[in-house]
Amino acid sequence: MAASCVHDVFLSFSGLDTRKTFTGHLLAALDQHGFYTFRDDTKLPRGEELGPELLKAIEESRVSIIVFSKNYASSKWCLDELVKIMDCKTTLNQISGCYVDAFTSHKKEYDLKKVEIWRSALEKASNLSGYVLQNVANGCESTCIKSVVKALADKLNPTGLSVPEYQVGIEHSVEQVTKFLMLGSNGTSNDVRIVTVWGIGGIGKTTFAKVLYNRIHRFHPFESSSFLYDVGQTSRDTDGVVKLQKQLLSDLLNDENEKIECGDHGIEVIKCRAWRRRVLFVLDNVDNDNQLSALAINCNWLRPGSRIIVTIKDLSAIKSLRVDKVYKLENLNREESLQLFSYHAFRKDCPLESYESLTDALVCYAKGLPLLLKTLGSLLSGKAVPKWQAQLEKLKKIPHPKVQDILRQSFDSLDDKQKGLFLDIACFFVGMDHDLPIKILKGCGFFPGTDIDVLSHRCLVSIKQNRLLMHDLI
Repeated sequence: MAASCVHDVFLSFSGLDTRKTFTGHLLAALDQHGFYTFRDDTKLPRGEELGPELLKAIEESRVSIIVFSKNYASSKWCLDELVKIMDCKTTLNQISGCYVDAFTSHKKEYDLKKVEIWRSALEKASNLSGYVLQNVANGCESTCIKSVVKALADKLNPTGLSVPEYQVGIEHSVEQVTKFLMLGSNGTSNDVRIVTVWGIGGIGKTTFAKVLYNRIHRFHPFESSSFLYDVGQTSRDTDGVVKLQKQLLSDLLNDENEKIECGDHGIEVIKCRAWRRRVLFVLDNVDNDNQLSALAINCNWLRPGSRIIVTIKDLSAIKSLRVDKVYKLENLNREESLQLFSYHAFRKDCPLESYESLTDALVCYAKGLPLLLKTLGSLLSGKAVPKWQAQLEKLKKIPHPKVQDILRQSFDSLDDKQKGLFLDIACFFVGMDHDLPIKILKGCGFFPGTDIDVLSHRCLVSIKQNRLLMHDLI
């Protein structure tokens, strides 16, 4: 494929035969589906060579489509285009396809060496897979064109997910989780493996999952794949469960018209149809077991070789699922934080000299939380030092609302007793030995033995070396 593509498609055809019929209809269909197509409408005098602009257009196209017709092989210019197309297929790995009827004759009035080059190109092109109009739906042009456009979409439409331009501190974690998924060089191992990616809100679970998905999708073949965004929130919308089920089936089966009457019906459809394939499936931001059940996630139904990745903020959300590995995303270290912030604030991996002290203060404030580092860096990019100073002073008194909203979601889902326990820990016990707060909180009518586990599962507190800890931004 061309290194620098300007056009999606280069269309090679005999204008005498198909300009106002098949090729005209095909061009209209390609335009309608958003493919930028170069069509050569130049009328060259007899004997003139193809110009550099036309040759460049072939080189700068992602795909060349050759429409063979009765007089295609009689045209010197068509044959010169064909030679260039086949050359690009070899040198640039360009995709080529041959469509419609086969050639029948060839005028031999040119240099024999030139004729031999044309004949070689025709032979190579004739071996490419394509469509013969008479063999597609009894010669129906519209059906043939639909098949061509679909085949083109399958080849050209991107299969990866959009990820942030700046990625810091992700690569090592991607390698670790890839190992847990046991993806071999010759394909996946013949079992079902499920990995959960767990972490506090704003830690970058969705971004991490997308990078991981792209990496796996690129290097390890699966029969089908799907990435479902924000499963928790979507499932709470009206008909949200059915929407998720339809999206899953559409991704895995390429069928957007699958009828689902209700959530229970959708479960049975997924069991019977989707899980017959070896799939790569990512569920982003799951917050309870019911969402897994609604998507028929069960190792007994999944085909061997399938891989499931689930991102969560709360470990209890997947208590009914057999998980092979729980991978916790940690905050970025100081060096990584400085890089990520600087990328967004200065478009480089370190701060400008006059901003170094303010950058250090803001990075320290963010405590390694990627969402806040990106948000503050983008907010302050291009602003003068006084604006940075004012923002830092404001943050000391009023936390950034975007980040607080995300962090507060885990708190809001607690019951009243758990909220009270959380507030007491935040006010009095952060940094203390775990055992003493347990005794005190029991005497105050709380249930710290179980509820501290709940807070820990939601990343609201953590216990390290028997000490109760909490992220400063919480």
